[in-house]
Amino acid sequence: MRLKRFGSKKRPYYRVVVMDSRAAATSRTIDEIGTYHPIEAEDRQTTIDAEKAAEWLKKGANPSATVKKILNAKGISCNRTVQG
Repeated sequence: MRLKRFGSKKRPYYRVVVMDSRAAATSRTIDEIGTYHPIEAEDRQTTIDAEKAAEWLKKGANPSATVKKILNAKGISCNRTVQG
C-alpha cells in the first residue's frame, strides 16, 4: 500500500492504493482504498474504505510509513502477528 500523487504544483492530492512493490510509482494499481488531501482541514483530509484496507492487510500487503500513519489515525490496525 502506498500513496499515488495527483494534483497540480503545490496542490497535492493522493490516492491510497495497493500496488506491486516492484512496480513504478506511476504504474497500474491493483486496488484503490482511499484518498488523502494534506492541505484540507484535519477532519476532511482522509477517506479510507476500512473493509478494503483490512482485507488487503490480511492478504499481506505492507503499507508505507505514511499510509501506516493514516490507517492508524483512522483506527485500522497495521500490526501483524507472526505465526511460526
